[in-house]
Amino acid sequence: MRETKFRDHFWSTDLTSTVGYDSIIQHLNDGRKNCKEFEDFLKERAIIEEKYGKELINLSKKKPCGQSELNTLKRSLDVFKQQVDNVGQGHIQLAQILREEAKKMEDFREKQKLHRKKIELIMEAIHKNRNLQYKKTMEAKRLYEQRCRDKDEAEQAVHRNANLVTQKQQEKLFLKLAQTKSALEDSDRSYQQSVTTLEKIREEWQKEHIKACEFFETQECERINYFRNALWLHVNQLSQDCVQNDEKYEEIRKSLELCSIEKDIDFFVNLRKTGSLAPAPVVYENYYNTQRNATPVRSPVPVPISRRGPLPTPTSAPGEPDYATVDGYSLIHH
Repeated sequence: MRETKFRDHFWSTDLTSTVGYDSIIQHLNDGRKNCKEFEDFLKERAIIEEKYGKELINLSKKKPCGQSELNTLKRSLDVFKQQVDNVGQGHIQLAQILREEAKKMEDFREKQKLHRKKIELIMEAIHKNRNLQYKKTMEAKRLYEQRCRDKDEAEQAVHRNANLVTQKQQEKLFLKLAQTKSALEDSDRSYQQSVTTLEKIREEWQKEHIKACEFFETQECERINYFRNALWLHVNQLSQDCVQNDEKYEEIRKSLELCSIEKDIDFFVNLRKTGSLAPAPVVYENYYNTQRNATPVRSPVPVPISRRGPLPTPTSAPGEPDYATVDGYSLIHH
């Protein structure tokens, strides 16, 4: 159980001093500023995450990466680019989450400010009233002390001049003494009334100061707890993003495990093969040996140009009809 309390350690022996209260307020202001800094940090981180995510998506969609690969390695590269795109989408989602967390921090900070403002207004009014009454009391005290000195001086004048002045002068001295006593009594009552009023105000201020200390302490505990939890949640979100990214990268590793060198080689050969016969060897040929061993080449017999010559004399064989044939043509005599 924590024993250190605001209410026990922020006082001052000077009634009009606000050093303890001011110290607490300054600390609360610093805490609020720290929350604002973390809020701004989350917003800046969100901008970075969003920008990085968009650049990853553009990279995966626009930048060629093994686009001419074939078969299983091509499928692995497709998975790779898709998962890079997914990682980019994850960073954009993380950016949105960070903005939401920053908004929650802002709402918490403003809520504390609003509640604290009510207490501050009460304390400011009490401090003002207390200091004003203290000033009046000190003025009443000063006047009371002055009346005491006046009364003492009047008494001393009466005793000092008792046998040295006339009856009329003595009457004046006694009259003055009576007036100073009356003024003293009035100032004494006024002073006592001021002290009484101040004491009531002091007691009220002390109660409100204690209540304010307790309220501020509770608020500070809430702030520290909220800030710590927000930071813890932020780290968890970053860890979760890393885990999700690793799951995406695991999909790439799984696709690479299915990548087969043999299949890709066979696929390429079957797709792009050009033939299985290599060129014959080029041998040395001696020019003279080639000429000596060469077989003469006969000139082709020219085809005679068909020209019509004189008709032959037709002949007839004995016992044949009266006609004759010439080169397959029949000639009939009439």
